[in-house]
Amino acid sequence: MNPVDIIGAALFALALIHTFSTKAFEALGHRYPRHAGLFHLLGEVEVVFGFWAFVLILVMALMGGSAPAIAYVESRQYTEPLFVFVVMVIAASRPVLDAVRSLLGAIAHLAPVRTEVALCWLGLALVPLAGSLITEPAAMTLAALTLAPYVFRPDMPEWRKYAALGVLFVNVSIGGTLTSYAAPPVLMVAGTWGWDSAFMLSHFGWRSALAVLVNATGVTLLLRGHLAPREGAGLTPAPLFVSLIHIGFLALVVLLAHHPVLFIGLFLLFLGFTQAYQRYQDPLILKEGLLVGFFLAGLVVLGGMQQWWLQPLVSSLGPTALFFGALGLTAITDNAALTYLGSLITGLSDQSKYMLVAGAVCGGGLTVIANAPNPAGAALLRQGFTDESIGAAGLFLGALAPTCVAALLFLI
Repeated sequence: MNPVDIIGAALFALALIHTFSTKAFEALGHRYPRHAGLFHLLGEVEVVFGFWAFVLILVMALMGGSAPAIAYVESRQYTEPLFVFVVMVIAASRPVLDAVRSLLGAIAHLAPVRTEVALCWLGLALVPLAGSLITEPAAMTLAALTLAPYVFRPDMPEWRKYAALGVLFVNVSIGGTLTSYAAPPVLMVAGTWGWDSAFMLSHFGWRSALAVLVNATGVTLLLRGHLAPREGAGLTPAPLFVSLIHIGFLALVVLLAHHPVLFIGLFLLFLGFTQAYQRYQDPLILKEGLLVGFFLAGLVVLGGMQQWWLQPLVSSLGPTALFFGALGLTAITDNAALTYLGSLITGLSDQSKYMLVAGAVCGGGLTVIANAPNPAGAALLRQGFTDESIGAAGLFLGALAPTCVAALLFLI
């Protein structure tokens, strides 16, 4: 431990406080309209960790010179922020959404309930479970945009929207654990501990699937009286060949998720294709994707300074305590960073390994920073909330019940 470590921990704490106070900055913007632009910027949850990461870099440069500060920033791994940005933009493109909505609509028409009720359940259950194949960031993007017209509407009671958001975040966090490559906290340990998709399916899969179904059913019953048909549902979908090409781009990016040079190159080709067939496109969510990438990159920079206190804390806990400790720590730090630190601990028992990952994925819906796809969901859905801002307390309370359901099943 050295002074820079202590400063890094202090700035990380300030970033957490800032994250949970974004609504206060929005209120200050209304109170002081002369500086509303600045307060609105500081009220953007996706800006918080990137902002404090720059503060950390500046402090490091002042204390030790620019060379060590630059060396530290360049030593971080930014593949995940880049991947989430690319996946968000491609998955949210109109041809992909048209294909997904057509598939979900066909399934919903077979259900013995109103179409909008069935679509709500499918968006909260089937799409998060599909994250085990298409990765959690893609599942979050598709689920958020599928649910937005039905659930996250101005006329929906606010507390019900937080209940739905909490279930969405928790279900995406646990729904990607049926395979070994789709959930960031699992991906961090799968290679080191020899966990393949067969192991994940047998140890985590049935628990995750059951928890997702219970959570989705419960909140759908809560929302059913307030769900209304989607406005503008009669828009002409993109041609099948365009949707298939977009889905092909998405599949290739998922396959090359660990090779940023290749998937960024594919993304540039994708941008060219969207220009060539612009008449079948809606505006791409480049701004939202870049903000989410900025958030995650800031979390990578600030989170890299927390190993000195997080790793000893994790290694000192027994299996059961490790489950609840990981669940709690996930609320204040990215769960992938937490499991990565656990993978560095030598001599960890098989039971402790399971408890660490189970606790990390169960707590992935409690806050915006708990799981890498959460900022993507928050960026896409915040317009449906009062002041276009998602409150930390509302999200925590909304995620509490589904988190308890998941925790109970993972502890069986």
